Amino acid sequence: MKRLIHVILFLIPNLLLLILLSCSGSESRNPKETVIRLFGAMERNEKAAILNLVDVPALMEISGEDYGLNSDNPRTFHNPEDILNDLTGDGLTKTRWFSMQRIIGRVEITGDTAFVEVSFIDKGNDIQYYNKFGLHKKDNNWKIYNFRTLSQ
Repeated sequence: MKRLIHVILFLIPNLLLLILLSCSGSESRNPKETVIRLFGAMERNEKAAILNLVDVPALMEISGEDYGLNSDNPRTFHNPEDILNDLTGDGLTKTRWFSMQRIIGRVEITGDTAFVEVSFIDKGNDIQYYNKFGLHKKDNNWKIYNFRTLSQ
């Protein structure tokens, strides 16, 4: 009986630790979950969380296109803080994205690259902005490296 109690006392904490590690492991996060987490981090203005979900250097390399919706002139981001400010608080992209209904659709995965369909529905103007967020694996995590905005 004593031996059984010792085995149980040994197994329970180790099983709990294993469960916690498997649930919190970033490798189990899929591309769609990454996009969902991004919207949650934006809503809560959590810049540190956004940094874990977005490949900021890759976003800074993009020129000639603006992911903020309804922008006639593409904006240029000069440093990571510009992007974080744009995605949080009263940032233009956050304000525009959160003024519309967001629908997260299909996921396409090819190796270490994925695309997640995201539509923004502007009900007032009857416009759908159809996007495919580009993600790639970086340090065993899916990170968003591109927001491609197309109007339908």
